[in-house]
Amino acid sequence: MARLMSMAVIGVVMAAMMHYSAAQTVHEVGDTIGWTVPTGGAATYTSWAAGKQFVVGDTLAFNFVTGNHDVVEVSKESFDACDFSSNIGNIITTGPANITITTAGYHYYVCTIGRHCAAGQKLEISASATPGASPPSSSTGSPPPSSQGGDSSSSTLFASVFVSSMSLVVSFFL
Repeated sequence: MARLMSMAVIGVVMAAMMHYSAAQTVHEVGDTIGWTVPTGGAATYTSWAAGKQFVVGDTLAFNFVTGNHDVVEVSKESFDACDFSSNIGNIITTGPANITITTAGYHYYVCTIGRHCAAGQKLEISASATPGASPPSSSTGSPPPSSQGGDSSSSTLFASVFVSSMSLVVSFFL
């Protein structure tokens, strides 16, 4: 009986983890054009973002050629002025770059190379805490830094818990 109860608990945990992992989305910034100086100016990335729902835990994939572009999160003021004196986090110079959204609210990303930002290579998004929730209605202050790099902490956590759960399941059958 205890074995059956343990299996049921493990099944519920695994189902919850699969639901959590399925909720995460990787957004290819700019879709087919990637992260580049858009011919349509800033409206290109504004239009791209308008058709998306961003949620905490989602990943923004900035596809660019190393040496030609970079990406950094900045404050609203820096975004508007294309001023990079107060970056949030480090400039990512190696493409492609993945940034995981870790907080709800507005997030602002720019390319700091040359006049790329002024030419429209900048992205503003609004992220919700949960799927279906409305994002904040206005931007106030600077958001905290997003985690940067190829692996998100949610993916790492999911993998760790999944492997542990599978080990428990296998141990019941041996």
